[in-house]
Amino acid sequence: MNIQEEKAYKELAILEDRYPVLKAVHNEVWEAFSMMRDSFLKGGKLLLCGNGGSAADSDHIVGELMKSFCAKRKIKPELQSRLQELYGEEAEYFTKHLEQGLPAISFSSQTALHTAFSNDQDEALFYAQCLLGYGKKEDVLFGISTSGNAKNVGYALKLAKAMGIPSILLTGKDGGTGKDLADLSIIVPSGETYQIQELHLPIYHSLCLMLEQYFFG
Repeated sequence: MNIQEEKAYKELAILEDRYPVLKAVHNEVWEAFSMMRDSFLKGGKLLLCGNGGSAADSDHIVGELMKSFCAKRKIKPELQSRLQELYGEEAEYFTKHLEQGLPAISFSSQTALHTAFSNDQDEALFYAQCLLGYGKKEDVLFGISTSGNAKNVGYALKLAKAMGIPSILLTGKDGGTGKDLADLSIIVPSGETYQIQELHLPIYHSLCLMLEQYFFG
């Protein structure tokens, strides 16, 4: 384990110290981190989808990844130099306020596309349509469904498999039908929807912290 991985692993240990019940998904959370890390290292991005509270969670994850979360994320030196070369003193404004992001897109935030597609086609395939347009093999699809049975998330997971895109499902209960569709399923130990959602948040916060520590810590 290298230094960056040790920093990430410490965040996982903090998660389990605060939420002992999540020790049950220790291996799955570490594997999810590893899948997303490898994707970003290859120039990929994280593609997220979910419904209701899980749609909000998808947007939340994007907000933590695309800007600084807990660590400073200065833009890359080569970009700073190019800005200085092009804009002189004004470059300081960019370098002072911009933060390096980890690329992530929430399908639930695509309102205009969603309404356009749903008006013309089967709405259940909307997340699959987003994956078809955005997805490439270097990416990771991250689906969130408390039951694991969300139809639109399931279709996206099926298409991901056909496109050769690795997939993660964050879920609960018994994992539903989605657990057999995703390459990796994180099934939190709860059967109540609101409790599942309560456990999802610390998991994805931890994953975002783990990634931030690996790339910027």
